[in-house]
This record gives sequence, C-alpha cells and structure tokens, in this order.
Amino acid sequence: MADMTIPQWYILQTVYGQEQSAQENLKQMIKINQMENEIFDVVLPQEEETVERNGKMKKVIKNKYPNYLFIHMIYSKNVWYMVKNTRGVKDFLKDFNGKPIPMQPEEVKRTQLEAVKVEDLDIVVGNTVKIISGPFSDWFGDVIEIKPAEQKIKVNIQIYGRSTPIDLDLNQVEKI
Repeated sequence: MADMTIPQWYILQTVYGQEQSAQENLKQMIKINQMENEIFDVVLPQEEETVERNGKMKKVIKNKYPNYLFIHMIYSKNVWYMVKNTRGVKDFLKDFNGKPIPMQPEEVKRTQLEAVKVEDLDIVVGNTVKIISGPFSDWFGDVIEIKPAEQKIKVNIQIYGRSTPIDLDLNQVEKI
C-alpha cells in the first residue's frame, strides 16, 4: 500500500457532463473548509479541437477524460469524506477494499498533470527519446534542440524515410 502521508494524485469519477461544476465545487469546498494543506490541486485536463459546424471550422474545448477529474491530495478519512460528498463527484477510483488508488508516477506523467523540467528528463541534444503522447505517440526521435524557457523540445522523426523536425512539450517525451 502506498504511503498515505505524502501528497499523491487520485482519480475522481464525476456525474455525467458535470466535470467543470464538480471541479469548481471542489475548489470552493477546499477554500471554505481551509483544506489547502491537504488538497493541493484539482485538474480537469482539456484540449482544443477543431470541428466543422454549419460549413465553418470552429475550435472547441473538449475534456480529455470525460467523467473524470484528477485530485492531488494527502489521503485521510476526513479528506475522503469531504471530497466524496462534494456535489458532482460520484466516487474515487478505488481498489477491491474500497480505498482510493493513488496514481503511479508513469500515469501522472502520461496524463500530463504535472509540469516536467529539462533537468527531470536528463536529456541533451543528440539523445534519442520516445514520444509518449500526441499524434506521434510511440514514435522515436533524436533531440535537435531544447527550449527550457518554453518547456519545449524539437525532435527529428522519420516520416516516409525523411527526417522531419517536430516541436513537442517536455511532458510528451521520455528518455530511452
């Protein structure tokens, strides 16, 4: 069992279509009950998508994981009770014993819940990296430029036998 005294990420299931209001309700509950030392963040991952409506291209914001929120907290029965009884929240993702399951570090990285620093990746120009998210997921490429200020990296990948440079966020790659 994981250490329940350090902050970890947990997955919350929400009422269908109420992810945004559940997030707002949780943030309000944290503020009202002064739980900032126990609950550190509530995240609703979203992405911008271009869709066609009435013959026009329009950008819309979509939830990456419909019906789910991610919460960074220190687990205790009191915190569990307060979170579970917040309007819009159904339950935690839990094990067979009914206890919330903390996310593994690899899962946190893949869901891009925390920012990644260049120092954390331990990569330099010339290293080979694996792309772990986005349209080129599971592709490999060579690092040609690192932009720490922008939290981006430029990687050369092979498309149809040609070297193609692409810009990626630091949390989209892992060193191999």
